[in-house]
Amino acid sequence: MRFLYAAGAVLAAVFMVLIAALTLFQVIGRMVGAAVPDAGELAGYAMAASIFLALAHTFRSGGHIRVNLLLAHVRPGLRRAFEYWCLGALAIVGALFAVFAVKLVVDSYSFGDISTGMMSVPLWIPQISMALGAILLEIAVIEEFVHVLRGNEPRYERAEDGDAFSE
Repeated sequence: MRFLYAAGAVLAAVFMVLIAALTLFQVIGRMVGAAVPDAGELAGYAMAASIFLALAHTFRSGGHIRVNLLLAHVRPGLRRAFEYWCLGALAIVGALFAVFAVKLVVDSYSFGDISTGMMSVPLWIPQISMALGAILLEIAVIEEFVHVLRGNEPRYERAEDGDAFSE
């Protein structure tokens, strides 16, 4: 599964480079008097793709913000129960989000939704990155939930030690 998370992160990085390139082309275009049509809209799509595609890798590597104030002051048994509850709740909410993200893509494709900018982009194309990112995150959460249920320490906690991807 690590390959899937890494692939999502690499794709996110590619979309970040695309954002930089579109911004650079827009700046240079303004300097020479040429317009780059819908560069802002395309950069927005690329930003959404970079965010969603990186979610699973960020979760697995411990990069998401966690509030440990409560967890730091409870006994280990209660802390484990909180971890179960949080991962279970995230698995349920994440599954719902993934299902609705896929449904959005299917509906946009079925209805032929297109963007309103100068370039008519079928909306299912940029929405696919959101659906893929949500699915990858759901896989990562379920994998982590099973890992913790087996009595292991959460990998996102080990990320501070630099070994989040070791098994």
